[in-house]
Amino acid sequence: MSSPNPQPGSPDKDPASKAQAAQDSLGNTEQAEDATTPQAGPAGAAPDGAPEARPSLGRLFLANLWAANTVTVTVLSLVLAIVVGAILMIISDPAVLSTYSYITARPSDALNSSWTLVSGGYANLFKGSVFDPEAFTGWLNGSNGWQAVLAPISETLTYTAPLVFTGLSVALAFRGGLFNIGGQGQATLGVVFAALAGFALPLPPGLHLIVALLAGALGGAIWGFVPGILKARTGAHEVIITIMLNYIGTYLLTWLIVQNGVQDPNRTDAISKSVDPSAQLPRLLGDNLRVHAGILLAVLATWAVAWLLNRSTLGFELRAVGANPEAARTAGISVTRTFVLIMVFAGLLSGLGGSNMVLGSTATALTPQVVAQIGFDGILVALLGRLKPWGVALAALLFGALQAGGNRMQSYSGISLELVTVLQALIVIFIAAPAMVKAIFQLRAARAARLQTSLAKGW
Repeated sequence: MSSPNPQPGSPDKDPASKAQAAQDSLGNTEQAEDATTPQAGPAGAAPDGAPEARPSLGRLFLANLWAANTVTVTVLSLVLAIVVGAILMIISDPAVLSTYSYITARPSDALNSSWTLVSGGYANLFKGSVFDPEAFTGWLNGSNGWQAVLAPISETLTYTAPLVFTGLSVALAFRGGLFNIGGQGQATLGVVFAALAGFALPLPPGLHLIVALLAGALGGAIWGFVPGILKARTGAHEVIITIMLNYIGTYLLTWLIVQNGVQDPNRTDAISKSVDPSAQLPRLLGDNLRVHAGILLAVLATWAVAWLLNRSTLGFELRAVGANPEAARTAGISVTRTFVLIMVFAGLLSGLGGSNMVLGSTATALTPQVVAQIGFDGILVALLGRLKPWGVALAALLFGALQAGGNRMQSYSGISLELVTVLQALIVIFIAAPAMVKAIFQLRAARAARLQTSLAKGW
């Protein structure tokens, strides 16, 4: 017979307290994370009850600016990546490198040639991704149209849109305690389903686009459901499963393209029929610029994921499972159901990212390389964005700018496009190692521990 007044921790506890137990579990985890951050005493407190001397706003700003917080570490990581990238430019150019053989005799040759190469390369990177002053001057003079002025931004946003979706996919799984390496395979299934719906279904405009997008999301969700259910039911590791599904998705795409009814009958190479214009995402700045409505969908998806994580019951359960699955299970949360839902939503987002690759202006038909590397780049974007939805969107914008500007840098400066990939990797390496950035720039250690735990969260 149960006691009429059960004690705390008793098995006869009211079931209604399960949600409160989950809230306490998640709160304790966050408090433990905050405990790793050294806490300073009151600013300007004097010993022995002496009157407090409040520091000026300027001193507080400078003190916080040069602390190992997220913003400072991110900016300094970009600076380090740019410096290392400049060194790689110099040592990879034979003409510039040859001037260092007689640097003691004429150091100006080495310095001038290095500055010309590096400044020209990064200038073209900026002109190809953000703003080209020459195009703006030409527009004022009437020698070119306004499209040339907006072309860099158009290219950046075009590359950004699919990366937002795959970055959100990885970040969402991370927050739920899963490492989704399968964004590439999920995006591949998304692009397959979207393309098939785009050229095989005779539907009117508007409805055709919606159906194609939903088909792409469905394809990614199916490819995410497989590792989710296997993880939940059998305990199979999601990393191994998703890596294998990446290969399966790639080979499925390669096989499907050359099948009758899918392959373009007017071509002998591996390419499918083109998606009908009624199923393509509308372009935002006219037919001469590639940016399309996919970037608007990316912003909407970012807001939706932020709301899901921070405002919904499902998001609370997801974060509780990611913080401590056993405590969440004790509190009455179905860990099995949550794992499946996490991977389904992650796959859905990656599937939408893949859909952008064929329904947008990047391509209009299936090819073996139509998905590019957006799934793997999504992992870098998620890490750079600190697993926060809006941080992921900004990180995707940066990576999109690097890709867009890298094309011009290669064409105008003769610098290899692979250097852009190196820059991306360097940025993530430095951000993932805040202790190294702190040591190089002698940052205050106020929030270094918090940075490390924020990246580790979700594993």
